[in-house]
Amino acid sequence: MSQNYTGSNSPLITTEPYKEFPANRYVESVSDDTRQFDESEKNGGIEPFLNDEIAPTLSVADAITQMLVNLGVSYAFGVAGGAMASLWGALSNSNIEVLNFRHEAGAAFAATEAYFANNRPTVVFTTAGPGITNALTGLFAARGEGAKVILISACTSAPQRGRWAIQETSTYTLPSGGIFTPGALFNYAITIESAAQLPQIFRKLALAMAQPGGFVAHLSIPTAVQTSLFENISLPQLNVAPFPMTASKEAIAKSVELLSSGPFAIWVGFGARDAAEEILELAEKTGAAVMCSPRGKGIFPEDHPQFVGVTGLGGHASVLTYMEQQPPLRTLVLGTRLGEPTSFWSSALVPKEGFVHVDIDPEVPGVAYPHVETFGVRSDIKAFVKELLQQLPDAPDSATLSLPHPEHKAIEPAPDVDYPVRPEVLMAAIQKIIVEDTDAIVMAECGNSFTWSTHMLQFSEANRYRVSTGVGAMGHAVTGVLGAALASNSKAVGIVGDGAMLMNNEISTAVKYKIPAIWIVLNDARYNMCHQGMKILGLKGADATLPPTNFAMIARGMGAEAIVVVRESDIEAALEQAIASNVPFLIDVVIDADRPAPSGARNKSLAAQGVKSSSAKNPAKQVSFPMV
Repeated sequence: MSQNYTGSNSPLITTEPYKEFPANRYVESVSDDTRQFDESEKNGGIEPFLNDEIAPTLSVADAITQMLVNLGVSYAFGVAGGAMASLWGALSNSNIEVLNFRHEAGAAFAATEAYFANNRPTVVFTTAGPGITNALTGLFAARGEGAKVILISACTSAPQRGRWAIQETSTYTLPSGGIFTPGALFNYAITIESAAQLPQIFRKLALAMAQPGGFVAHLSIPTAVQTSLFENISLPQLNVAPFPMTASKEAIAKSVELLSSGPFAIWVGFGARDAAEEILELAEKTGAAVMCSPRGKGIFPEDHPQFVGVTGLGGHASVLTYMEQQPPLRTLVLGTRLGEPTSFWSSALVPKEGFVHVDIDPEVPGVAYPHVETFGVRSDIKAFVKELLQQLPDAPDSATLSLPHPEHKAIEPAPDVDYPVRPEVLMAAIQKIIVEDTDAIVMAECGNSFTWSTHMLQFSEANRYRVSTGVGAMGHAVTGVLGAALASNSKAVGIVGDGAMLMNNEISTAVKYKIPAIWIVLNDARYNMCHQGMKILGLKGADATLPPTNFAMIARGMGAEAIVVVRESDIEAALEQAIASNVPFLIDVVIDADRPAPSGARNKSLAAQGVKSSSAKNPAKQVSFPMV
């Protein structure tokens, strides 16, 4: 997708135990969008080379598994079933670590976050029928977030199609378009009917995994084909190093001209996550103010004097203060689509002379603001910023102005009875104990968990904060935290709501595999973003309440450690206990449900889309509401 790319630390496609294959036999590089091939490509194909002949007893399932290992896959997440028993067995007997989840959507969310934690492609495996459809939401998120994920699924064998097979998966029961063919959900999708297809499938996947940006593929394998023999066929061993997508000299020159004509700001998105050092150097060289999208938190240090705040959902008023008081002539946009969660399409964020917008997707620049002058550049962010550093002049000392910064109101002293916990007090404790004292990855679920975390937490390092903005599915952080903890080999913390925790959790999975995930549950017995939003919009009669739930009891029943926190004075000790634990840990925090979440700009966006509010007389009241 638009604002994501594979960083320079990505592994080569050919990995252990195949490192002895001849190097540089097939090399693809991109410069100005032109591909160059070496002499090993002949007649439109690839000259295969092997260490040894593949044994004639190798099955298609075994060959696919070998192909995935060659692609650098180290984790497979899924739910097994009879139709894919052969694939499951092959995966389980390989060097790939196989994790059996409780629901396919959770497996797909975990696979997505594992990719972002270690920059290696991941696999989701499912059985036929509901196994595939259950996984689609998580795979939709993977595509939207820009992950590299391969779905391996089973489908009904040709002789049984149309005969009401158990969990029949065919064009008789499911639409082929979009699930078994490329489209909005999958970059690449194919049903494997013959072992002879595998070499070209492998070639296509190897090239895709080396390209910048995300890539979500679906390989559907009929049950009978899984066990068929892979005879007299050679898999090409491709050594394809990741390659950058660089801008043309003309695009660089034009960018330098535009940005040199007056003061400019830098708007950092998630697609710039591997260019943190270069962006910091660029900002300090030019004196530019820096703001970021919610997913871009931490790429530029939030405690830096040139940081003016987070834009969009859960963002900071200091950004608007900057745009009003010290407006830049142009804004350099790096790796963000500027969609509704990032900009609310607000005209207040548009500089006088428009944008210089850099992205790996050529369709992104100009889409969010179609009437604003935009110079689009298709490039890897890191490569582009390196070029700017060589050509942009240093800003004079007098050009560095005093900039506004995100302000957090001082937390009032605790009331006589510090129950229930105020969300802002909880966030302050998370900042102190987890963000500042550990290197744990922190994830926030969609809803009020997202807005509280994005608004109040402060990061000075890239790749430590994760939220999903494009899809925003409930359950993403609740289950994705397993993939993040596993692939980073460290603690990962999910800040989640009670609604999401009830919808789709994988506590049992974390216990089985001893994954050091931590859940901090904002327990208010409501879908509170919906409840607060309906109230501020003056819409009555809808019920967003939930029966009170003791999540600590549930977690302990599954074998995790857990604690209930009802008083503010107990929060820090609970967080320290969770960090010190070597097993999955849940903190059930009973929070004040009536504290308004910091998301006032969302209601203005809804009003612009036609949602009426009966609270126009009180615009200062900040409550968020989901997209309609």
